[in-house]
Amino acid sequence: MSVKNILFCLILLVAASCASKKTVVKPGKKKVVKVVEKEPVKLPSVNETKHVEKLKETEVNLNKFTLEYIERFAPIAVKKMHTHKIPASITLAQGVLESGSGRSELALKSNNHFGIKCHTNWTGESVTHDDDEKGECFRKYEFPETSYEDHSAFLTQRKRYEFLFSFGTKDYKKWAKGLKDAGYATDPKYPEKLIKIIEDYKLHEFDDIKEKDMKYAKVDEKIDESPEEKIDKTVLYEVQKGDTLYSISKRFMISVEDLKDRNGLKDNTISIGQVLKIK
Repeated sequence: MSVKNILFCLILLVAASCASKKTVVKPGKKKVVKVVEKEPVKLPSVNETKHVEKLKETEVNLNKFTLEYIERFAPIAVKKMHTHKIPASITLAQGVLESGSGRSELALKSNNHFGIKCHTNWTGESVTHDDDEKGECFRKYEFPETSYEDHSAFLTQRKRYEFLFSFGTKDYKKWAKGLKDAGYATDPKYPEKLIKIIEDYKLHEFDDIKEKDMKYAKVDEKIDESPEEKIDKTVLYEVQKGDTLYSISKRFMISVEDLKDRNGLKDNTISIGQVLKIK
């Protein structure tokens, strides 16, 4: 073998050796950014309590947890309807279905009521949950109300859902079918399930509520004020039979500890007729 050929072989060996030692840089873990969530505030009433009471009187075999869910989240669904033009009935029915009326594993461990997955643009906290595939990434929230905000953003900011808004806010059947057509859910019976929930619980009645007709939370009834003036005043609540601090905290969307602090309570004991400071 000539010297020239020997040198050529040595060069090839050195090059191969360098290539084998090339450093492979592995991508680092995605940085988790703490998403600051606003603490939920009491929203104007949409007659949700009367709606639920009427259902209890006229209908049978309705799920009590679904009724509680509707009473709690109807105001925010109506607010989203006025802000984003998504039917309140659709938002509520999706919340009921996706979260198991707030009792599903995903809802309980992450306050994610709409099964919204992480996707590439999510930098907040997350949890893993088995869905279409095992161990999928889902968004985690501090408050379920933030999940409602994200649901509205999810529908309004994606082009594939754009056509839904041409249906208006009173055609829940077209919305239910349109969500399936747009790929929101893989379940072929998704529209039928939404429509059944809406009609069983008469959620379409919330679609008729105009923004100007929304009633504000009761304050001291001795003071005759307009709703706009009442918002900034102290909100008082008289304890009724069957009330607990927990049930009151759910109704007004504040924590039990906040209730105790605002009213100087040392434990969870309350009595009928007792007036509590809510805001």
